[in-house]
Parts: sequence; C-alpha cells; structure tokens
Amino acid sequence: MYQLVNPQSIFQYFGDDDKEMLREMIQIILDTNLHDLKGLDQYYAERDFDSIKKKCHKAKPSMSYIGAIDTRKLLESIEKDLENSYPTFEKLKLDIEIIEKELHTFLEGL
Repeated sequence: MYQLVNPQSIFQYFGDDDKEMLREMIQIILDTNLHDLKGLDQYYAERDFDSIKKKCHKAKPSMSYIGAIDTRKLLESIEKDLENSYPTFEKLKLDIEIIEKELHTFLEGL
C-alpha cells in the first residue's frame, strides 16, 4: 500500500495517542516541506543554488519523520552536488507526488 511513506515511522516520531496533533503535523509537512520542494523548479531556472540547498536541508528531517528514507537520500544527494543536481531533482519530483498521495491516504485512515 505504501511505497515511500512508512506509517510505523510516523507513529514512532509523533505518537499515536493524539490523532488531531498527528493530522496537524502531517498537514504541516504537506503544506510547507512538500510545497517548498515542488517549487524548486523556479530556483533551478534562476540557478539559485543557495535557496535549493536551504529548502532541501529544511525538508530532510520531515522525510525521516514520515519514513521516506530514500527521498531523504535524494535531498542529501542534491545538497552535495547542487550544480549537477537537476536530474536528481527530477527523481525527487516523482517521489513528492507519491508521498503526497500516501500522506493523504494515511490521513484518511486515521
């Protein structure tokens, strides 16, 4: 059912006793981190590597919280070689789509 997100990791980081807080935390990840990552195209077009690095760095902990370890590794790879990272960003965009769907599925199941 889940390709990238790991519900066990979500419960491990956020607990499973407060469903409302859990919903809020997942929504924050959707609204901030994933939203920011989806907007990286603009920074690539401008060759604004500082902003790309900041957005990727900021999103890494969230990927750990939701168990998307392979996606976190993509973010780390982008950070290590910013100027040659666009092909990795293309992979990241595919992951983001999957993660968004999986997080919505997770929220519906709470």
